Amino acid sequence: MSDEEGVAHWIVYMLECADKTLYTGITNDLDRRLAEHAAGKGAKYTKGRGPFRLVYSETCEDRAEASRRETAIKVLDRGKKLQLYS
Repeated sequence: MSDEEGVAHWIVYMLECADKTLYTGITNDLDRRLAEHAAGKGAKYTKGRGPFRLVYSETCEDRAEASRRETAIKVLDRGKKLQLYS
């Protein structure tokens, strides 16, 4: 939740997997989503690739904005993704 009572903001996040690959996703509850990934109940891509390290997160106003930003990040090459958090 945000500072504004009852308004959920969406978060774009990037994980570095144990095999050094990067996973980008969106959520409205980052702690819950990270726990899901750690428990093997997150995205199919991350299953079996833990442990994970949260390397980047960005708050967006709504789901649509978060989805657009997620897509923009996913099309970046690895070097540009690394620049987001280096």
